[in-house]
Amino acid sequence: MLTGTDLLTKVKELGDAGKSEIVRACGYVSSKKDGGERLNFTAFYEALLEAKGVEIGGSGGGRAGRKLSYVATVQGNGNLLVGKAYTAMLNLRPGDEFEIKLGRKQIRLVPVGAEDEGEE
Repeated sequence: MLTGTDLLTKVKELGDAGKSEIVRACGYVSSKKDGGERLNFTAFYEALLEAKGVEIGGSGGGRAGRKLSYVATVQGNGNLLVGKAYTAMLNLRPGDEFEIKLGRKQIRLVPVGAEDEGEE
């Protein structure tokens, strides 16, 4: 059974293939008592989510869910989204304002009225 980047690569390679074919090609298959084939969709999807950085189940201690990657992607409409998990970590509230500071290869958000401690 493929996991991690190998799984992601294989799924991309198979592109337009059907779900069953993808699950089979990635090795998520077992045998039934009658000798037939059983596709393990749940195990496949759990491995796929884990490969994409989404934690499920967990150890029961904290909140289960997605691990923060500290990476943002520019969306198709040009927006750069900073998710709720990040704003919650900083106790930001609706209406909080920031100045956008552009460096050579970085963007910094500085709360309005705060002193900018970053470098250009």
